[in-house]
Amino acid sequence: MRVEILGQERRRRWCDEQKLEIIMSVGIDGATVTEVAQRHDVTRQQIYTWRSELKKKGLSSPSANAVFVPVDMNAVQTERRGDQQDPSGMIELRLTCGRSLCFDSGVNAATLTRLIRAVESA
Repeated sequence: MRVEILGQERRRRWCDEQKLEIIMSVGIDGATVTEVAQRHDVTRQQIYTWRSELKKKGLSSPSANAVFVPVDMNAVQTERRGDQQDPSGMIELRLTCGRSLCFDSGVNAATLTRLIRAVESA
């Protein structure tokens, strides 16, 4: 049996600055992890691995990818009766991260989704 190896092994080395630049490009102009991975010819898992590695090294803070969501305080209406709030129409959602969100039942679903993602990633 004869085995031939054609070409060179394609193993690239990335410095921490390059890794940080790549992981920080996720979310810019709506870029997803998949799009960034394709753009740099790496796997999605590689980006997640780099993100974790850089956090452990202290080069990327957990809040580096924090998303700030504008909140219209006029959209949330609360009425007070004495010292207690009127709970009618208010929903409390307990997230897996141990945090809770309270919001009006009429809140826009897209806004609520963005808010939940922001709170869970913080």
